[in-house]
Amino acid sequence: MNRGTMTCIATSRLTVGGDLLARVMLVMALIISGLLGSSAQAAPACPSLLNTTLTRLQDDAPVQLCQFTGKTLLVVNTASYCGFTDQYKELEALYQRYKDKGLVVLGFPSNDFSQEPGSNQSVAEFCSNTYSVKFPMFAKSHVKGPKANPLFRQLSQQAEAPGWNFHKYLIGPDGRLVRSYASVVSPLSRTVRTDIEALLNKPPTSASQKG
Repeated sequence: MNRGTMTCIATSRLTVGGDLLARVMLVMALIISGLLGSSAQAAPACPSLLNTTLTRLQDDAPVQLCQFTGKTLLVVNTASYCGFTDQYKELEALYQRYKDKGLVVLGFPSNDFSQEPGSNQSVAEFCSNTYSVKFPMFAKSHVKGPKANPLFRQLSQQAEAPGWNFHKYLIGPDGRLVRSYASVVSPLSRTVRTDIEALLNKPPTSASQKG
């Protein structure tokens, strides 16, 4: 075999090897692209009601409410010096009872009714030390009127603005407001628990069913 023939064979082998490697890389790229595409399609869209970012009570860290998409939410405006402040205990009990099934309680301290004058730090310490609150709490904000935070502004448009501290809004896993409850309604009342259980036990709606 002469040198020219050997060179031709070697070149041919390199070409075949290069083509094989290129094909393998192309297949891998398609597989990865497909997995990423499936993951993106599977991720639920953020409902408009939750499409906002607020700050956490303890450290002012930003919290995207979109992370609660698919959860059943009980949104409550709170205060430390109110006749209903003991509802913190009931809210925490409700959260502990149903959190593993998909319920999240969201607390929003507000001084709109002049019963939450302290700083975020003092509110956080009060909730933790007095009621051992573990559910998510947000920084003090307005919950009614033109300065209301974006979530409460939308809730007030869809139902009513809070008339007092510990007004409650129940939001379904689809991000839609289901019902609101006045301050006098206990978080552990049969009414609230029945409504929450109905949402938690409701089978998810598929895209084909929605269409």
